[in-house]
Amino acid sequence: MFFIDTIETEGLGNRSYLAGGAHTAVVVDPPRDIDRVLAAAAVRGVRISHVAETHVHNDYVSGGLDLVRLTGAGYLVPAQAHVAFARTPVADGETVEVDEGVTLRAMATPGHTPHHTSYVLQEQGTVAAVFTGGSLLIGSVGRPDLVEPRLTEALARAQHASAHRLAAELPDETPVLPTHGFGSFCSSSPSEGDATTIGKEKSGNDALTKDVDSFVAGLLAGLEDVPTYYAHMGPTNAQGPAPVDLTEPAPADAADIAGRLAAGEWVVDLRNRIAFAEGHLAGSFNFEADGKIATYLAWMIPWGKPVTLLAESPAQLAAAQRELARVGIDRPAAATTGGPRDWIPEGATPRSFPRATFADLAAHAPDVVLDVRRDSERDKGWIKGSAHIPIHQLHRRLAEVPPGTVWVHCGGGMRAGIAASLLDAAGRDVVAVDDSFDAATDAGLPLTTGTGTGTGTGTGH
Repeated sequence: MFFIDTIETEGLGNRSYLAGGAHTAVVVDPPRDIDRVLAAAAVRGVRISHVAETHVHNDYVSGGLDLVRLTGAGYLVPAQAHVAFARTPVADGETVEVDEGVTLRAMATPGHTPHHTSYVLQEQGTVAAVFTGGSLLIGSVGRPDLVEPRLTEALARAQHASAHRLAAELPDETPVLPTHGFGSFCSSSPSEGDATTIGKEKSGNDALTKDVDSFVAGLLAGLEDVPTYYAHMGPTNAQGPAPVDLTEPAPADAADIAGRLAAGEWVVDLRNRIAFAEGHLAGSFNFEADGKIATYLAWMIPWGKPVTLLAESPAQLAAAQRELARVGIDRPAAATTGGPRDWIPEGATPRSFPRATFADLAAHAPDVVLDVRRDSERDKGWIKGSAHIPIHQLHRRLAEVPPGTVWVHCGGGMRAGIAASLLDAAGRDVVAVDDSFDAATDAGLPLTTGTGTGTGTGTGH
């Protein structure tokens, strides 16, 4: 009997898979922190005989090469992928035996990348599942614009053709097991649900229900900004990532932290946004360890700039360090645990700012309301007169925020917390609206809808 275990990387919205038989297994699209993969194999009591990449990833650092070094497994990488390390190139139709009676068949599915390859898992010649990577996702497909702008439309058309190939060649009951699509920005649109099959996708996926021209037009129109750190992931994976290092960072005391702030380094407070608002080190930024820290910190920090982490516990620090390593922020410059009183210079006091709800905002009629949601969110409804700068652009556009006390909001509170910390560090008076945007209507705030709002700013309420 075959098995398939899913290894979730929730912060990045991705999945990896361990699949095989009684003795040996293959790992598909492994995460950077391969200790989780090794633990899953140990629980199953299997040896990892192969590691398979569906493509050279653009959203995270792969643990494939590291895993191969440790296990001696064969490294299956699409033949057309340009990489600088030894691998077993796989081409369309080639089959690899994973365990007795369990095989993996490569199926070329270009679109997310030109070389993208899906893998069909078979038991005794019968299709058991298909690992679709960034090709066919749950209700969507992987975005086609991460390789080269001039290739985007052609790759979008290839996504349509690849989806139809999967649908035509595989039985309707075949489980579809994608790598992306669980919150990943590699997905061309939000995915819903946790599981799917070829048959379900035939009835609900635009790639399989629309003609190619309609599909491509809709796909390209819906693409949003790409996280800036993606530009570094593909080259890192193609060159061959260094082994992951999750040992503790160098310790930092208050004087060291002050020096790093003075040098322009980023000092990141990992505590939740409520604790940060109540008291924090002046100049520090708040990226919650329980939020999408890897995505948003890597998206916003100038690439290569040193980062010092402030955590409330060793466990919080270790979890954040692991998250950041997954996107190539390998070694924090320094780190410490405790609270603001441990981090601020002697004689100084913590900074703070208020939190509020949309009902509070409606009652106060503030000078400046700043919306830091994405364009697509704002187009569905926005507070009349509010300024708009998406969170991932705010650190570069702080000078554009109108004067006055800034009431900043997003869709649920997490991104508003990040934005409030950036504004506070810049010396602005800020109120973080920690509330669901759905409450704006209930609060009686005047909303408007429609496109054309762009990312410009506006004042008033």
